[in-house]
Amino acid sequence: MRRLRALEPLAWVGPAVALIAFVVLWPVVEMIRSSFLQISRVGIVRGWNGFANYEKLFAEKDFADIMIRSVIWVVAVVALTVLISLALAQLFNQRFPGRKVARWALIAPWAASVLMTAIVFRWMLDPEVGIINQIRLKLGLIDALGGAAADQLGDASTAMPWLVFVAVFVSIPFTTYALLAGLATIPADVYEAAKMDGASRLRTYWSITLPLLRPALTVAVLINMMNVFNSFPIIWAMTHGQPGYSTATSTIFMFILKGSDIGESAAMSVVNFGMVLVITAVFLKISRWNKAVS
Repeated sequence: MRRLRALEPLAWVGPAVALIAFVVLWPVVEMIRSSFLQISRVGIVRGWNGFANYEKLFAEKDFADIMIRSVIWVVAVVALTVLISLALAQLFNQRFPGRKVARWALIAPWAASVLMTAIVFRWMLDPEVGIINQIRLKLGLIDALGGAAADQLGDASTAMPWLVFVAVFVSIPFTTYALLAGLATIPADVYEAAKMDGASRLRTYWSITLPLLRPALTVAVLINMMNVFNSFPIIWAMTHGQPGYSTATSTIFMFILKGSDIGESAAMSVVNFGMVLVITAVFLKISRWNKAVS
C-alpha cells in the first residue's frame, strides 16, 4: 500500500510528462538525428551522412550574414518592443478617461493572425497601389508609383526596418499586458513611502518600479526572444527573405533549404535550437533572474 501511495502522484504527473516527451523531446531527437542523415527532397532516407550536412551548411556563402542578421533581428525587435511596452504599461496603469477602451484596442494586433497582419502591411507597401506609397507620393517623397523608390520591400535597407516595425507591432500587446500584470503586483504603500522620502517620479520608477517589475519583465523578454527568433510568417509573407537572402533570418533560411536538401535544413534547425539556448542562457545570466530583488 505504501508503494502504491508513493506511485500515486505519477497518475497525475505521468500524462503531462508523456505529452511533453511526445510533443517536445521526441521532435528534438528526430531533428538532431535527421541532421546526420542523407534525405532526398521527397523525404526518402538514403543513409547516414555524418557531418556532411553541417559542413555543407557552414560552407554556404550567406550563412554568416544570415546568422548575424538573425541576432540583430532579435535584439532590435525585442528591445523596441520592451521599451515601447514599458511606456504603454505605465500609461495604462494610470487612471484616465477611456482607459478601458484603450486597453481593449491594444489587444487588436495580438488578436489578429500574424500572417494576416503581415499580408495587410505587404499590400499597404505595394509599389503601385499601396496606401503608404500613395501617401508618400502626395507628400512628394517619391516621384512616381511602381518604380524602385516605391518598392520598399524590394531592397534590404528599407525592407528590414519595415519587417522590424511589423514584428514590434504584433509583439507590443502581449508584452504590455505582461508588464501591466507585473505593475498590478507592486504594493501602493511602496510608492507612498517613496513620496514621503521626497523621491522624484524618475527616481521612483528607476529604483522601485523597475526592480519590482523584473520578474514580469524577464518572462516577457524571454517569450519575445524565443518568438522573434523563430518568427516565420512576417518575413515570409512580406519578402520571402528576398532579394537574395538579404532579409532572411535563420528560420527563413532553414525553410528555403528544405526545398533542396532536408538534411541540411535539419542541420540548420539544430543550429537554430542551439542559438535559442545560447541567447536564453546569456540573457538569464545578465538579468540575474534568480537573484532576489533588494
